Amino acid sequence: MMLLIMLLVVLLLLMGMPLFAGILAIAMLGFYSVDIDLMVIAIDMYRITETPLIEAIPLFTFAGYLLSASNSSQRLVKLTQALLGWIPGGLAIVAFITCALFTAFTGASGVTIVALGALLYPALQQAGYQQKFSLGLVTTSGSLGLLFPPSLPLILFGVIALQLDMPVSMTIEDLLVAGLLPGLLMIVMLSAWSMWMQRGNQIARQSFSFGELLDAAKLAKWEIPLPLVLLGGIYSGFFALSEAAVVTVIYLLIVQVLVYRDIPLKKLPALICEAMVMVGGILIILTASLVLTSYFIEIEAPTQLFDWVSQKIDSPLSFLIMLNLFLLVLGAFLDIFSAIVIMVPLLLPIALSFGIHPVHLGVIFLANMQIGYLTPPVGMNLFIASYRFGKPITEIYKATLGFVAVLLISLIIITYWPALSLVFIQE
Repeated sequence: MMLLIMLLVVLLLLMGMPLFAGILAIAMLGFYSVDIDLMVIAIDMYRITETPLIEAIPLFTFAGYLLSASNSSQRLVKLTQALLGWIPGGLAIVAFITCALFTAFTGASGVTIVALGALLYPALQQAGYQQKFSLGLVTTSGSLGLLFPPSLPLILFGVIALQLDMPVSMTIEDLLVAGLLPGLLMIVMLSAWSMWMQRGNQIARQSFSFGELLDAAKLAKWEIPLPLVLLGGIYSGFFALSEAAVVTVIYLLIVQVLVYRDIPLKKLPALICEAMVMVGGILIILTASLVLTSYFIEIEAPTQLFDWVSQKIDSPLSFLIMLNLFLLVLGAFLDIFSAIVIMVPLLLPIALSFGIHPVHLGVIFLANMQIGYLTPPVGMNLFIASYRFGKPITEIYKATLGFVAVLLISLIIITYWPALSLVFIQE
């Protein structure tokens, strides 16, 4: 009977039931079935208030909304184009870098396609890039940046992982620095492939102009210091991640509202409400997942899952192969926040048992989710790009195939070269 009820809940989830309600329903049924007082649910939900660095989530989310509502994307494109536009295939590199930086701060790849697509897609075609190639490039660029700080998914992964007992020490700062080189690897490989694919085409290049670069730098002079201050402050130990979030929001409020005046004061309340609705959705799913995690631990689900996996897989190499295949499929059907809160409590103990560092697992997980945004049949960025550019979804599928293949190769390197993620991590 209990199994039938849980199957009904899953069916309701597939039909559009709110995710947090489904997660809580499964947890309640589970606790009830093992005769545990349901008061434990309220206690577990309260634990979110004691989670370290939880305040960083709403602050960085609001910072992302401030950037999205401003003209930062235009200034960023102009600056990187003045800096790199003279290189063969330079505009493609500009697209990858600007989209990655924008996604890192906004935390949403779909926003990047909408915000930067109108600038980059026509510019690429005007420079001589083929329409199909331009479509694939802009769509793919939207998912870059999830491995760069202050990526909200990286922070969320860390918050979930720190709730679990681990024999290996880890901090969220470790996760943020671990994503730098893997993220750069993806950008470098995509840039190299783009340059190779366009080698025979007559692509317009702008000549390097120090004056133009200086003008672009002056235009973006208040935004250039932001990543430097943020990363420098965190990794030098000058301020903690939560303090960095406060500094970021205050800085952006001053710059975007008072200096550039991109955001009128009267629009701030609506922007804050919009951002906090997003935060509320994230936090309610997070609290529900903590309840479900407690139920999993109570019934020893991770141990049972590990025993089952151990019977089928006998080496870290095999486990990582299966993990990537599973995560790629998961990323195609589930949004990144839901995937993190549901799967990390189950996968992390198994990964640890195979000797995989939790920080390395976090990078692998997000690299897969990044590709999942581009994976048919329901990769979110494919549909956003189809709507944004008015193209059939099948055309977007075909346009992104080559880029996805390059990302898959980079995923293999990231997975089987753990030093790339752990080089800056002090044991």
